[in-house]
Amino acid sequence: VQLVESGGGLVQPGGSLRLSCEASGFTFSTYEMMWYRRSPGKERELVASITSTGASTHYADSVTGRFTISRDNAKNMVYLQMNRLKPEDTGVYYCHCVYRGLYRWGQGTQVTVSS
Repeated sequence: VQLVESGGGLVQPGGSLRLSCEASGFTFSTYEMMWYRRSPGKERELVASITSTGASTHYADSVTGRFTISRDNAKNMVYLQMNRLKPEDTGVYYCHCVYRGLYRWGQGTQVTVSS
């Protein structure tokens, strides 16, 4: 199982970024996928999740209305579109799934929101 994130970077407040996660080594289309983040001085938190078919999504209160999670099962990809970014969105964003009872994480991608 391998999860590889990309798309992070430095963006000004109010800007947008789109994170991508490429999955391999398992039947991607049958697993719920999640994005977590670890912000400075805080514990890792669940940002968004999406069911295996993409029919249902869930968001943390802090990002609802600004972030959108989506997936493309044909490409084994999951995305996080982040709009109206705030400085408190700064952190390392991780792609995550639970594969056969084991937690699987990518290496993370840094998002910095600063003027």
